[in-house]
Amino acid sequence: MTGRVSHPKPPTSCAGCFAWGVLSGRFCSACHVFRHDHPGEAGCIGCGRVLAVKDGCCRLCWRQASAESDAAGGLPRGAVSILGAGRRLAHHQLFFDRMKLRRAESPVRTHDRRGRPRKPPPAPTVRPACLYTQLRLFDARRDFTCVTECVGAEPANPWLAWAHYLAFRRGEARGWTRRVRFGVQRGLVILLSQHAEGDTIAYSEMFPVLRALDIGAERVAEVLEEMGVLVDDRRPSFEDWLERKLDGLAPGISREVEAWQRVLHDGGPRTRARDRSTCWNYLNSIRPALVVWSGRYHHLREVTRDDVLAVLTTLQGPRRSNTLVGLRSLFASCKKNGTVFRNPTSRIKVGERDRGVIQPLRPADVADAVATATSPAARLVVALAAVHAARPGAIRALQLDDTDIGNRRLVIAGRIRPLDDLTRQLLLSWLDHRAHRWPNTANPHLLINQQTAMETGPVSSFWAKKALRGQMATLERLRVDRQLEEALTHGPDPLHLASVFGLDQKTAIRYAASARQLLDTAAEQHDASTAHGSDEPKG
Repeated sequence: MTGRVSHPKPPTSCAGCFAWGVLSGRFCSACHVFRHDHPGEAGCIGCGRVLAVKDGCCRLCWRQASAESDAAGGLPRGAVSILGAGRRLAHHQLFFDRMKLRRAESPVRTHDRRGRPRKPPPAPTVRPACLYTQLRLFDARRDFTCVTECVGAEPANPWLAWAHYLAFRRGEARGWTRRVRFGVQRGLVILLSQHAEGDTIAYSEMFPVLRALDIGAERVAEVLEEMGVLVDDRRPSFEDWLERKLDGLAPGISREVEAWQRVLHDGGPRTRARDRSTCWNYLNSIRPALVVWSGRYHHLREVTRDDVLAVLTTLQGPRRSNTLVGLRSLFASCKKNGTVFRNPTSRIKVGERDRGVIQPLRPADVADAVATATSPAARLVVALAAVHAARPGAIRALQLDDTDIGNRRLVIAGRIRPLDDLTRQLLLSWLDHRAHRWPNTANPHLLINQQTAMETGPVSSFWAKKALRGQMATLERLRVDRQLEEALTHGPDPLHLASVFGLDQKTAIRYAASARQLLDTAAEQHDASTAHGSDEPKG
């Protein structure tokens, strides 16, 4: 459940010691304790102010005396300060609230809050030395359910000690929580107590055991992969998807489509690997045509130009262009491999897509989107899309180094943007929330959540868009509306739009054309209303 996040309190100066920081009231916490221990108010002999004093001096003068004694080599405060001298102090060294460091000679806490002794960190260890390896006679599935923290565990196993050290180092670097660290230690004890040189652990073997104990398998798998003993035998989701899509096709057609999809997904000698969404869009667009052809033909070489045109005549708009682009890619790959003799899609033009006029969002839709974004992260995401016209992918890829609050600059997708007051305020609010929520995270991205705080990757697309899901003003609509607003405000100039937002020339021309039509329509309506008003009789 998302609670209401209050506005961050601005920093201010303490009324007692002038310490600068985010205070709960007029005084800092140290001055609150000082006033409690020394009730009443009197004139300070050092600065002359009337407030709580100790032996005639306020807390600020005592801090100045402590600083002077440290600078003089640790002499008594009265020997180097005004304390006891009976004269006014000419200056004070100001400081920040809660910035006093622990003394080097002070003892380190050896117990936790419950009084239990703290466990020392694991000693640095390396991979155990191997003198010989016992070869396996046959492969057998290992049973990890017979090992628990109390039964069958071998803490002296050198592989387990090495795993504990690697887990501790990774947890410190990634900012793992105490619960995650404890779960990883339990999982390593179960998996590596009886480990020996040459043994491997399959992901399919460890996942059911750790899942039954409510232990996250991803973090344990990271440690095992660093050790080099993990065998990731999980079936990729792409294989299941491709198997479902090829079901129902003729064997000859299915074989060529599968080879084409694998080249798109994995790449080839002269073909770069494409994004997974490209593979999905291509096959989803042409699959209806492939199903129809599978009922008449046994191979793609039997498909003619008339068959392609018959399919395209039933489609319009984006569906027609997407289908033709997918078929072109399929037959080009087949002709390159020599499985077809002629490309039936050659000399068939895609044509220009008839794009309508981009319409601006209604103020009510924008207000609903702003009201829906209640968390600091959601408000920052909405501001980046609505003010800076940032794409969702660029927002997710933003890193901490891309924000320069001092110089009021923001780097989005490689372009420097000025940091306005609204975005700056929301950015500071999110950074404050991020520092309090995940103080030990090592993720360099600006936006993180509970999952990515213990990793180094960006947040998911679903998480970034979930705040405005179901609204008319989505992140993409807000981005488009911002670019259209720029064209309406500064004139339909494609060069201006391309320089401000880094748009492609065709995209900039499209926004300029839509803005020009909207301005002409507004001018015609204004002239019509003016002419209608002038025809009315006066008086």
